[in-house]
Amino acid sequence: MRARKNRELPLHLMLLPGVVLVLLFSYGPMLGIVMAFQEFVPTKGIFGSSLSGWDNFLYVMELPGTFRVLFNTVYIAVMKIIAGIVVPVTVALLLNELRRSWLRRGVQTLIYLPHFMSWIILGGILIDILSPSHGIVGRFLGLFGIEPIFFLGDNGWFPYVLVISNEWKEFGFSSIVYLAALTGINPSLYEAAVVDGAGRWKQTRHITLPGILPIIILLSTLSLGQILNAGFDQVFNLYSPQVYESGDILDTLVYRIGLVDAQYGVAAAIGLFKSVISFFFIVISYWMAYRLANYRIF
Repeated sequence: MRARKNRELPLHLMLLPGVVLVLLFSYGPMLGIVMAFQEFVPTKGIFGSSLSGWDNFLYVMELPGTFRVLFNTVYIAVMKIIAGIVVPVTVALLLNELRRSWLRRGVQTLIYLPHFMSWIILGGILIDILSPSHGIVGRFLGLFGIEPIFFLGDNGWFPYVLVISNEWKEFGFSSIVYLAALTGINPSLYEAAVVDGAGRWKQTRHITLPGILPIIILLSTLSLGQILNAGFDQVFNLYSPQVYESGDILDTLVYRIGLVDAQYGVAAAIGLFKSVISFFFIVISYWMAYRLANYRIF
């Protein structure tokens, strides 16, 4: 027993830096939760500021735009989740049909590329592309006699721009999981289907899609935990006061109230509210993943 402990001791010591980092940067900042129940004054700090009970939460509920922001957050997140399943699955199926490996690798490289760019860069590109005065999309619409559309300044279009641009950035990387799942399907099933006279479409319907269905169900259920994460980086780099009505989400509201208006206690209350609801959805998603796809962490 002692020899085993001595042998495993270096392995346990290797965990120490990671544990220290998690304690410092993940659990340590959780002490700031108390700000949600205080009239926080930066000069007095957490220990000097007076308690206010639930006043910050009541103040948030009485703000005129709170429920609109909550609706925007859920609406945009749900559309992103749906698109984040449909598009990568479709792309993975199409890539799987390419028989020339050099072409498949080339396409994969091109569609992966946006994933590694920040929203600072992609935001600038999108603003140029979608500009109604000189953007390529506006000029293309002009060829058909359609007036240029201010996509980033129109409340009707802005949520769809967020969903489409997010999918443009992430669908290539997300398709990796489904491509990996496709490699796990037994090739003899396709050989038997060919013998029975099944074409590519029937093979896809009766072999490929059922083969990756557990992965689709698993990723769909786990994505429920992100229902209140509509993407701060993306929205912050693309929105403007013109589209607050349709593009303002919880994270951008926290930013404006906390860092712009310096109402730190109120911002902490919104963040805590979001965390509690997200925790509830995460628990539900992991329970569904266990029930539907037999997935469990422990």
